Amino acid sequence: MTDLSQFPITTKWPARHPDRLQLYSLPTPNGVKVSIALEETGLPYEPHLVSFTTNDQLSPEFLSLNPNNKIPAVIDPDGPGGKPLALFESGAILVYIAGKTGQLLPTDVALRYEALQWLMFQMGGVGPMFGQLGFFHKFAGKDYEDKRPRDRYVAESRRLLGVLDAHLKGREWLVNDAYGIADIATFPWINNLVGFYGAGDLVGFGDFKEVARVLKAFVARPAVQRGLQIPSRG
Repeated sequence: MTDLSQFPITTKWPARHPDRLQLYSLPTPNGVKVSIALEETGLPYEPHLVSFTTNDQLSPEFLSLNPNNKIPAVIDPDGPGGKPLALFESGAILVYIAGKTGQLLPTDVALRYEALQWLMFQMGGVGPMFGQLGFFHKFAGKDYEDKRPRDRYVAESRRLLGVLDAHLKGREWLVNDAYGIADIATFPWINNLVGFYGAGDLVGFGDFKEVARVLKAFVARPAVQRGLQIPSRG
């Protein structure tokens, strides 16, 4: 049996199946990127809920795996060379899963870099900007009388949606009509923007027909529907 005792995080979240990839996460836009990718590829894994309500992400055990105290993080007991590998940052984990399984990332070198380009677009733009918009629209920031910060993120979110909308015209998915990690990274954030954040009207989401079309196709995928609920909040 695989021994993961070298990882302190397993004392707080014991592995019932230590031979499987261990996922430490929460069903947020960043978290479900990885659960969706795992569901899509069929790679065996064991999910563990990192509860923000009890500040699990600040526990010494979690910080031993991710010093940046953000979800998701993983341990693959069968990493490169057959040795366990610990990883954090959702984008890095997506690239790793794609490389390990040979799925969700083009084999053509040029298309592979195009996919990584759109992955970085999400990591550097869509995620941070949509997240800030959510703060100022749904959470504590909504009570600020000065709406200039909110409006700044509304404008930038609209700009990013416009970039995506123009690119998706005539395309099924973000890269060469092949579904992959760029889509898995991007569309949970868009789904969250119009769903959980309730900011569809605020950003004029109806103006972005291509984005809406692909979002509909994305959430209709069975693996996406499963991954959006993993780990279960109980």
